[in-house]
Amino acid sequence: MQDHDRRNPNKVYAKVRADHFPDGRILPLMFRVEDGETVRIDRILEVREAPSLKMGGQGTRYTCRVGARELYLFHDRDKWFVEE
Repeated sequence: MQDHDRRNPNKVYAKVRADHFPDGRILPLMFRVEDGETVRIDRILEVREAPSLKMGGQGTRYTCRVGARELYLFHDRDKWFVEE
């Protein structure tokens, strides 16, 4: 994974494919990071409003199961990023 934030080397910006529902919910399905690696999300374990201090705003944190590991997928305004 590339395109790390200098302030947080565990954060990687991503492009996300998601389902969007009329009530405003977003269900991320997969994401692709800058090096082209595409990762399918096996399961969303938790969704919570969690401001990303790294982005300096408000946002939503998705706790995701990808294979045997858990990671955080943040959505903040028009940006998505993954944090392991």
